[in-house]
Amino acid sequence: MHQDHESIFTKEYLNSVFPPERTDRFFEALFGDAEDGAYDIRLSFLSAAENRLNFLFELHQRGNACLACNLTHGLPHVFERHPVIDAKGLAASLAAKAGWTDYKWSIGSTEEVSAALHVIPFVLKKL
Repeated sequence: MHQDHESIFTKEYLNSVFPPERTDRFFEALFGDAEDGAYDIRLSFLSAAENRLNFLFELHQRGNACLACNLTHGLPHVFERHPVIDAKGLAASLAAKAGWTDYKWSIGSTEEVSAALHVIPFVLKKL
């Protein structure tokens, strides 16, 4: 059965499972104050194949804050374990939306798209 993943994983749906205010909760947990965060985290849908869904955690620079590589390159390991990010729960929600019951997820390395945008791949594979 072919699915139109773009119509399933809309921006509205992704914002419902990974709301923008989660960024503030993440920085409050790390630094004690959301204002100390240098970026906003958004979840976006990238592409799909028969047994693979590709998402991105987008790190968008906040104001004049510096989105330096040294701030973002260690994040994949943090995102894997951090309870506010809840990658395991997020993967479960995305897999359920795709109709998958048996899957695995992984978080890739940070990639610098521009000085104001870094991305971290978030991949689900159907088993």
